[in-house]
Amino acid sequence: MSRIPFDVVGFDLDGTLLDTSGDLAAAVNYALATIDRPPFAVEAIQPFVGKGAKVMLQRALTASGGYDDELIATTLPVLLDYYEQNLAIHSVPYPGLIAAMDQLDQAGVKLAICTNKSKRFTIPLMHQIGLSDRFASIVCGDTLHVSKPDPAPILEMVARAGGGRAIFLGDTINDIAGARNAAIPSIAVSFGFLDGPVENLEADAVIHHFDELLPLLESWPSSC
Repeated sequence: MSRIPFDVVGFDLDGTLLDTSGDLAAAVNYALATIDRPPFAVEAIQPFVGKGAKVMLQRALTASGGYDDELIATTLPVLLDYYEQNLAIHSVPYPGLIAAMDQLDQAGVKLAICTNKSKRFTIPLMHQIGLSDRFASIVCGDTLHVSKPDPAPILEMVARAGGGRAIFLGDTINDIAGARNAAIPSIAVSFGFLDGPVENLEADAVIHHFDELLPLLESWPSSC
């Protein structure tokens, strides 16, 4: 019998399940090049991620000289179209993820995803990475009319996975606050797209590598 006191383990996507920074950076830099802005290093773009493509682009434009609504309107479609055609060139699962997923599967725990990334990109990306069939449910940023930190998408993720006791992993305040708003515990991953110290997220626990996930879940109090 599994010692893990959860029926569903949910994950954010970008910066939690997958390191998508290389492909996101390529899309941002492609869009910037069309307006003669200089490119960013991948590491510089990571803190721009987490609140959707538009905010990511706004942050990049702000850091490279500013923007107005017209510039966003013309540049965002360029970024999105490029990204759609180049979803999984550089994106990879974080170290230890696949082994952790195998262990959770063997323990009878269902895996799920709740991301603010739109379905247009999420589903093809998961197919191209080869992990779509590993998840009992995938809720995207446009599955409902709201996104994290609203609790509704996380609750929908749990319901679609079959319900039961759940825990959620993420790398941004939207993830941790979303879990808190949904009244489920959270784990922050320190290797994600952080824009500050991981402790600032105030998650219930922190992991620095997926090798730590199973021992942490097995030691989680069954009454908490």
